[in-house]
Amino acid sequence: MNKLIIALMSLSILSCNQEAKVDYAVISGKIENTKIKNAIISNDDFKTEITINDDGSFTDTLHIPENGFYKMSLGREYTTIHLGHEDNLAISLDASKFDETITYSGEGAVKNNYLAAKTLNNGKATANAVAFYSLEEDLFKAKIAEIKSTNEALLNDLNDADKLFISAEKQNLVYDNYAMINNYVQRHSVYTKQEDFEVSEDFIPKELKEITFDDSQAYKNSSSYKRLAFDDVLTKLFDELGDDITTVTPDNLKRVADIQIPALKNDVIDYLSSFLVSPGNENMEAIYNFFKNNSTNEDTINSLTETFEKNKNLIKGKPSPQFVNYENHKGGELSLTDLKGKYVYVDVWATWCGPCIREIPSLKEVEKQFHNENIEFVSTSIDQAKDHDKWVSMVKDKDLGGVQLMADKDWSSKFVKDYAIQGIPRFILIDPNGNIVSADAPRPSDPKLVELLEKELKIQP
Repeated sequence: MNKLIIALMSLSILSCNQEAKVDYAVISGKIENTKIKNAIISNDDFKTEITINDDGSFTDTLHIPENGFYKMSLGREYTTIHLGHEDNLAISLDASKFDETITYSGEGAVKNNYLAAKTLNNGKATANAVAFYSLEEDLFKAKIAEIKSTNEALLNDLNDADKLFISAEKQNLVYDNYAMINNYVQRHSVYTKQEDFEVSEDFIPKELKEITFDDSQAYKNSSSYKRLAFDDVLTKLFDELGDDITTVTPDNLKRVADIQIPALKNDVIDYLSSFLVSPGNENMEAIYNFFKNNSTNEDTINSLTETFEKNKNLIKGKPSPQFVNYENHKGGELSLTDLKGKYVYVDVWATWCGPCIREIPSLKEVEKQFHNENIEFVSTSIDQAKDHDKWVSMVKDKDLGGVQLMADKDWSSKFVKDYAIQGIPRFILIDPNGNIVSADAPRPSDPKLVELLEKELKIQP
């Protein structure tokens, strides 16, 4: 009997020792002056929404995949937080003064109050970006050294902070410093209006020059490392692609396939697909398949597929979507079929769209150049019905030529939806048979438009 009791006691002790480790963090708090109903906690491997009550309070249990750095977003505002299993973190902030008021209490507060202080310190130091990046090299280096030193002092003063957090954050401060240096290289010439400016040979540290972006954990831990890695890939990629992206093939994108950090590869694919998985690119389907095969993110793949499905019927030679009975500024109504037998260059615009209005002088020049050719220039406004009079006045005041139409349901017009138009201005070229020449044609200000029109209309330049 005694042996049985001892055995049962031993089993009980073993069971206690094998209790599941806590794999969650508790987060709660109060947000003043906000109408937003959800906060988002995310990183590359995790995303969840936290409901914010009417009084600004919230609480949730987050089954995070690992201890680490996450982003907490509240509308357009966001901040970096560090969450660990067993953290019980309380947050207080005023949404109208986000960075200035955010404070933490409870388990996990020490490290997060440091992150809040670092964010505020960096924000104050770089608040006037023009002045900051216009500093001469020596003054700029002294300033960023001061920022780093201030943050290191804050970090060294932490008590009871996780050693892994301290180690990661020390490296993050190095990446923050590198990111500011990289920004200086990109911005100084712009802000100082020195087109020929180049930094001195020893301005960029050797470590930054030689950095290889292959550290997946650093990509999670540091927003600065993430920006540096993303910028490095795109800079090298666009140097190779040049200005014309309408003929890009998967062979031109081998650099994407070689990216070592899966999350970086997904981010790059997500960005590039927004304009390369386009009917304006004759290799759209091949690029879609290349991106799909190289992505490991389900959301990115779903977005890719959605974009491809929208655009696959908009490639050259496919029948154009139709607009029917759009109001004509000159009176009456007009449908696309009324223009059959002519090329039709469609400008989708709106009176509130600055970039659209900036294209007007160039559009007038192109219209004048091709005035006697077999082509109709059609400007289709997607202004809302409440702005109808504004559209009427602008067409008259700016003496807009061509055919001036107003879409029937602004953004919800079938023509706009069928062409998957999500941003304007957008230009479309349709042939005399009503088939698509280009669903994303060059802008009037782009010399390539004249080249395209001369080729289609068989005009000798």
